[in-house]
Amino acid sequence: MLAYFLVYAALLLPPVWAAFGLTESGNSYVVDTDGGLVFTVDKTSGDVTSMKYNGKEAQDSSKHSQISSGIGATCGWVRTGNSNNYIKITCTTSTLTHYYVAKYKDPSIHMATYTTAEPSVGELRYIARLARSTVPNGYAASNVDGGSAIEGSDVFLVNGQTRSKFYSSRQFIDDQVHGVTGSAIGIYMVIYGNGYEASSGGPFFRDINNQGGSVQELYFCECIATFSCEHTSDGIFVRIDMNSGHTQTEGWRTGLHGPYALVFTSGAAPSANIDPLFWEGLGVQGYVGNSGRGRVSGKASGFPSQFASLISVGFSNSQNQYWVRTDTSGNFVTPYMKPGTYTMTLYKVELAIGSQSATVSAGGTTSANIASSEANPAVIWQIGDFDGTPRGFLNADKIETMHPSDSRMASWGGKTFTVGNNVNTFPMAIFKDIGGVTIKFTLTSSQLGARTLQIGTTLAFAGGRPVVVVNSWTSAIPAIPSQPDSRGVTRGTWRGNNIMYTYNIPAGTLIAGTNTISITVASGSSGAQFLSPNIVFDALRLY
Repeated sequence: MLAYFLVYAALLLPPVWAAFGLTESGNSYVVDTDGGLVFTVDKTSGDVTSMKYNGKEAQDSSKHSQISSGIGATCGWVRTGNSNNYIKITCTTSTLTHYYVAKYKDPSIHMATYTTAEPSVGELRYIARLARSTVPNGYAASNVDGGSAIEGSDVFLVNGQTRSKFYSSRQFIDDQVHGVTGSAIGIYMVIYGNGYEASSGGPFFRDINNQGGSVQELYFCECIATFSCEHTSDGIFVRIDMNSGHTQTEGWRTGLHGPYALVFTSGAAPSANIDPLFWEGLGVQGYVGNSGRGRVSGKASGFPSQFASLISVGFSNSQNQYWVRTDTSGNFVTPYMKPGTYTMTLYKVELAIGSQSATVSAGGTTSANIASSEANPAVIWQIGDFDGTPRGFLNADKIETMHPSDSRMASWGGKTFTVGNNVNTFPMAIFKDIGGVTIKFTLTSSQLGARTLQIGTTLAFAGGRPVVVVNSWTSAIPAIPSQPDSRGVTRGTWRGNNIMYTYNIPAGTLIAGTNTISITVASGSSGAQFLSPNIVFDALRLY
């Protein structure tokens, strides 16, 4: 009977954790997740000063992990959530609140950052500075150890190959998990739930994930403003950038950035499918649970069938952004979105081909179909696909992971392309200081008369725009394009504002037989080699 009573009484007691909890020691909060991870936060600054996973110290001994270079926050903590299974550390400044959350038996540091104004720290980013000896393995393209700077302080030459932190980047739509590893340890940044909703730049924006060297940096860039960032090379960083000036095409957004998590494993990459439901019970400023959100379902149509697996739909307003890939029939259901009216955009690969308004209400699902409004004229010839990218063109398969000067690149300047040749011989970009491209093509007498040439571009630098000479006729110089004020193609990206240039070729210009079109870069600015004004091609067509 006594044994029965003891068992019954035990069932009525609150759960008992072997080690889960927080201990205060001087200015330190020491958190044991009881999942193999013990981490320490300085309550006077908001810095993480130690991260031990299965006894291995992952924190760099000379630096702390922190927002930017430190925010001087004041911190407090509470044990909260379902059955007190969570520890929430709240670190505050006048315009920023950063949250660390520990979950019972979970070897992760869950985080979110709430801002009410553009942060005084410049680029809002969390930098977890990790010991190189513990996690030495990062991304080869961004391993700058032993290199010499060849452009600014962020592009290096290492053993004859160009390397940069920018060459680790991936488009947001495909970037949920990235990390560094060591012996029996992996540390990964996981962006989950609606972690990108207060970011800027849309689904195809990309920014730094990693830089390796005597230090190695691993980043999550959730860009919300227009700042540039400089990074050192004296330790290993895991970095989260929440605002940046790296070819940013939108203004910044305030609000809650996240959730995201620093996840510790024995080496393998974790799943991105972390259920964010537990955040709803933590009292986090700006967090909106699914019950306060709505969704949009619908069907996209009008896109060419060969792009059926590469269609997505984006939603944005001044506060939030979301996106979803369609199935091959065009059907989609969005993530849970905050209520509001959004610009709804249909993308073919990365090119916007349709736009309309959509309104989301809490607790409901809005039905909204969207159709392509893209013009598809009957062409005499076309070079490449109008898809918002230079994919398929010369060097496009390398530009995301190499500087244009890299010896592994094909030569850039003075190219002549004959229509009908493989498009992989047509340069993805041209540079004012290096030279343009000449196109040769043959016409029949029935194809003469006034014609239209269109040149699609995805990005330009230093006011670059294309000027064309068709046989003996020279076009006017187009207006200065609206593009990000930032290096682009040397930073491993082609993403800017897609611009279509249209040239009306007058009758009598084209001839039966061989014709030539020369394209060069016009700009009032100048620069040397790959930092001279330039443009990145999407596709070209004559009709």
